Amino acid sequence: MFDTSRLMISVSGLRGRVGDGLTPEVVSRYAAAFGAYVRNETGKLTVVLGRDSRVSGPMFARAATAALESVGCEVVDVGIAPTPTVQLAVEDAEAAGGLVVTASHNPVEWNALKFIGPTGTFLDAKETAAMHALLEGDRDVARVQWKEIGSYRQDEGAIDRHLERILRIPFLDREGIRRAGFTVALDCVRGAGGTIFPQLLEDLGCTVHGINMEPDGLFPRAPEPVKANLAELEALVREKGADIGLATDPDSDRLVLVDEKGEAVGEDYTLALAATLVLRHRQGPVVTNLSTSRLMDDVAERAGVPLMRSAVGEINVARRMQAENAIVGGEGNGGVILPDVHLGRDAPVGAVLVLQLMAETRLPISRLVESLGSYAIVKEKVDRPQGSLDEAYALLESELDAPGVDRQDGLRLEWPEEKRWVHLRPSGTEPIVRIIAEAATREEAKSLVERIRAALPA
Repeated sequence: MFDTSRLMISVSGLRGRVGDGLTPEVVSRYAAAFGAYVRNETGKLTVVLGRDSRVSGPMFARAATAALESVGCEVVDVGIAPTPTVQLAVEDAEAAGGLVVTASHNPVEWNALKFIGPTGTFLDAKETAAMHALLEGDRDVARVQWKEIGSYRQDEGAIDRHLERILRIPFLDREGIRRAGFTVALDCVRGAGGTIFPQLLEDLGCTVHGINMEPDGLFPRAPEPVKANLAELEALVREKGADIGLATDPDSDRLVLVDEKGEAVGEDYTLALAATLVLRHRQGPVVTNLSTSRLMDDVAERAGVPLMRSAVGEINVARRMQAENAIVGGEGNGGVILPDVHLGRDAPVGAVLVLQLMAETRLPISRLVESLGSYAIVKEKVDRPQGSLDEAYALLESELDAPGVDRQDGLRLEWPEEKRWVHLRPSGTEPIVRIIAEAATREEAKSLVERIRAALPA
């Protein structure tokens, strides 16, 4: 039996610690299964391959390439590139699918595979299960004979095409942003964002002061772009007198902001500000996930449009956006999805929308954040207990007697009149359980978190 006990397997892909669960053999096995699956489903041979800058990336990319060729796929390698760039490259090539070697926000010792379907969105739960079925038990994927072995070529234009797609957003006021002449402090954590952000910001007339721009995977800080990890960027904003600071994760699908005073404003504000800009130009539904701040409820209510919530995970948000014909959506971790570009989280897109909001309103980031209001949100991680959380869900639902109950992804309890909620769910990207609570005060939110923690099995 092939041991997957030390891997994280979910709709967010396949993740593990390099050399401790995640090895070239594992990557090869799953890449072959993915290639065979998308070939069978689409009748096409082309698979786009990209990666973030992690040191283990070249090794795993080579293993994935060989595996894809072994099942007859034609590999198109875009090299180090943001995950959204790879998603768009799948669309551009009308490929069978795409494979990204990236562990996103996970620490440097991790790596992963993200699986993209032919539409440029990630495989959903049903598609992921069908792909995994090819590997049941000790079974391996059938390989092709020598005459059918796949091919390999490089695509050096994927990032340029991504930039072109962003700059063609219908309501983008490129000249207005240029006239504003923003000074931007930028931290790409030595990840894939360094391959796209400087060119994008310079095209928009920004003066850019960057740190951690070399895409060599030697992350100088914890790679998740949250306030606790952004002290260096906060200092850079103050030193350079920047109008805004932008921080991204290693595969550049998440964006977090630092205001002109040098204070990180919290990842939930990225989507709220981006959505505010979009809703100034068009009307339509908005979609976010169950763990995102009530800021999004307020943004939608002010614009007079409906807000819908999906399970956590980019593909879950994207599928709901498709179903609702949403005009903007994303996740409260700094992930912005704008269908005008593509149905995937895209940090460069989020940056452009926020810059345009600043240019249109002529307000600094601190004032824009203040205009949205604020809630106290507490996010905690606890070790994942053995066994199911179903008993804890039932106990909490019974004892807390919340008017709003949502079980589509763990357990979310909401008290709408009091504007507070709590969400408990096992992570799909780390061996933990996430507890997120939001309320008017930090004390209320922390009390909800502690009540949830007490109900978890040991």
